[in-house]
Amino acid sequence: MAKSASVFGPVPGIALGHEFANRLELWGAGVHRQTQAGISARQGEGAESIVLSGGYEDDEDLGAVIIYTGRGGRSAESQQQVADQTLTGANRELARNVLTGLPVRVTRKVTEAGRTFYRYAGLYRIASYWAETGKSGHRVWRFRLEELVAWDVEPHVAAPAADLFTAQEPAPAYGPAPRRLATTLRLVRDTAVTRQVKALHDYHCQVCSERLASPAGPYAEAAHIRPLGAPHHGPDVLANVLCLCPNHHVLFDLGSFGVADNGALLGLPGQLRRHPQHAVAPEFLAYHRAHFYEPQAGELA
Repeated sequence: MAKSASVFGPVPGIALGHEFANRLELWGAGVHRQTQAGISARQGEGAESIVLSGGYEDDEDLGAVIIYTGRGGRSAESQQQVADQTLTGANRELARNVLTGLPVRVTRKVTEAGRTFYRYAGLYRIASYWAETGKSGHRVWRFRLEELVAWDVEPHVAAPAADLFTAQEPAPAYGPAPRRLATTLRLVRDTAVTRQVKALHDYHCQVCSERLASPAGPYAEAAHIRPLGAPHHGPDVLANVLCLCPNHHVLFDLGSFGVADNGALLGLPGQLRRHPQHAVAPEFLAYHRAHFYEPQAGELA
């Protein structure tokens, strides 16, 4: 396989804990296709691997959870942020992994017993991304990575551009989906708040006014404006929740649109649908605009 081909997932022959003397060995093994950059990505497909080397002051390595700082704006001399980051290039490809579900390989730079080397840490999924002000006062993009204990799907190899329209459809092979026992720790949401916001709006989306019907009754989703849990720690209260259809819930969480304090939609035409008994707190809308909403090219900020 050519060194330029992207592989999302495990690299055959490379086990958890495998050690590499330097970045050139990482490249040669196909674990990380960049000899200097911390993010290895393919435009339009996503990021396949990252290297944690301590280069960004805002990184947080908690083992099974990593809060990773995107690329850009760092001084090579001081190792500090000297400019804002943008959600472009490799940063955008990292964000794309949230949409595709493709994992990233993680390798850590390690210093032990007077020597420095690189240790393969396995596969992580990118659970979410957001922007915030970093330690040096500049805007940085942050990515929450969560360790995948096992990866039981064959590696996905990106096809060369010339083969995209000539690849043959593989013969279908149907069977039961693989299953494994897993334990998940979830935040306990106050379902009373969820029921309340849906009832107040009669299951109508506050963005598009659509009301989805099913044989079991109407359907809508409660979207938290400031997310629950670390690192955002939003409260589970009515003032921090919107009633949205599934499409607009996903777009809102991904920062495709925001809401101004007066209810005007940002990134979409129109106004947020209001209810006299549902007051949305401006501080939560401001938090979403600061950390998630990213105006698209050509859009008036």
